[in-house]
Amino acid sequence: MTIERVIVIVLDGVGVGELPDADEYGDVGSNSIANTARAIGGLDLPNMQALGLGNLSDIVGVPPRADTLGGYGKMAEASKGKDSVTGHWELMGIHSPIAMPTYPDGFPPDVLEEFTRRTGYGVIGNKAASGTEILVELGEEHLKTGKLIVYTSADSVFQIAAHEGIVPIEELYRVCQIARDMLSGPHAVGRVIARPFEGEPGAFKRTPRRHDYPLLPPSPTVMMKLVDAGFDVAAVGKIDDLFGNTGISLNKHRTNNKDSIAAMLEFIQDSFKGLVLVNLIEYDMIYGHRNDPQGYAGALRDFDAALPILHAAMRPTDIAMIVADHGVDPTTPSTDHSREYIPLLVFGAAVKPGANLGVRKTFSDVGATIAEIFGLEMPEIGVSFLSDITA
Repeated sequence: MTIERVIVIVLDGVGVGELPDADEYGDVGSNSIANTARAIGGLDLPNMQALGLGNLSDIVGVPPRADTLGGYGKMAEASKGKDSVTGHWELMGIHSPIAMPTYPDGFPPDVLEEFTRRTGYGVIGNKAASGTEILVELGEEHLKTGKLIVYTSADSVFQIAAHEGIVPIEELYRVCQIARDMLSGPHAVGRVIARPFEGEPGAFKRTPRRHDYPLLPPSPTVMMKLVDAGFDVAAVGKIDDLFGNTGISLNKHRTNNKDSIAAMLEFIQDSFKGLVLVNLIEYDMIYGHRNDPQGYAGALRDFDAALPILHAAMRPTDIAMIVADHGVDPTTPSTDHSREYIPLLVFGAAVKPGANLGVRKTFSDVGATIAEIFGLEMPEIGVSFLSDITA
C-alpha cells in the first residue's frame, strides 16, 4: 500500500527507561513513564497499550500484549546530550556527536560582558535555576533596576527573562536575537529563549509569548529534503522553534497539548502529501520539570483519549508514529531532562499488526524510514524500519 503522509507525534519528555550511559548524565534509575505509573498507583492508557506501550517497559496498569495494532519498539539516542533540540534533530536524521555546551555554574564573565556591550542591558542571575523560582528570587530586582534576568538550566540554553511592562516583547525578542548571533563557536548553545513575564512581586507569572532561537541544523534534515522534493512539512507546537523555521512549509505554532492536538487534527483534514511533525510540550514544560507525576499522568491520559479521534481522521495512505525526544522523569529529585530510551509506536492502515521493531540504535531510524517512504536521500545515520512494518 502506498504511504503518502507520515504523522510523527513527539511526546516531549516521555522516556521509557534509562540508557546504558545514563550514569554519565546522573540519570540512573530514570524511567519517566514507568516511574510515574508506579508513583500514582497505575496508569490507564488503553489506546497506547493496544499499540504496544506496555511491551516497552514494566508500566503499572499498562500490561504488555502480543496482538498489538501496529509496530512497537524503543530507540536509543546516538547523539550526546539529552535536550529537545538534539533529540528532535536526531529524529530528523542529524547526528550530534559533541554535546551542546552547558553552564551549571553560570556563563563566563566574558560572555556576559559581550552581551551587555551589544545589548546595552545589565544582567542579574547568571546561574542554573528553575524558571519560576528565579522570578520569585529576582523579579523585583529586575523591576527596580531594569537589568535582564539571564539564567540557564541543565540543558544547553541561554534564557532571558524580562517583565513585559519593563521590556516590551519586541525589544526582548531583539535582545534574544543579538544573543543568538553572539553565541557561536564554543558557546553555541542549543537555544536562546525569551522568557517574558508579568505581574507584581509575589505574583509573577510567565506570559505565553515565549520564543526560542535555536541553532540551525548543521546539515539538511529530512524535513528540508521533503520540502526540496516538493512535499509539504506541517509543523505543530514548538517544532518551528526547534528547527529555526527550516524545512517547514505549513505551520501552526501552539503552546499547550490541547491546542497542538487540535492543530494536528486540522492538518490531517487537509489533502497534502508529506510529513506532519507535532510536539506535545506539557510532559516536559509543565509537569516533568516541576516533578508533578499526577499532572504528567493526566497529560498522558488526555493524549491517549485523543488517539481514537486521530485514528478516525487518518486516511488509508497515512501512517503515524508516537515517539519522544528525551525523558523528564517527574519522580526523581532532579527537575531536569533524563537520558532515556524513547518509545516507538507505529500505526495506520499500511502497518501490519504485531510488528516488533526491537531496540533501535538511534532516533534517526524515524528519519531514515521517512526518507525511504518518499524516495529521499538517506540521512547520515539511521536504518529504515519500513520493511518491518509493511506486509
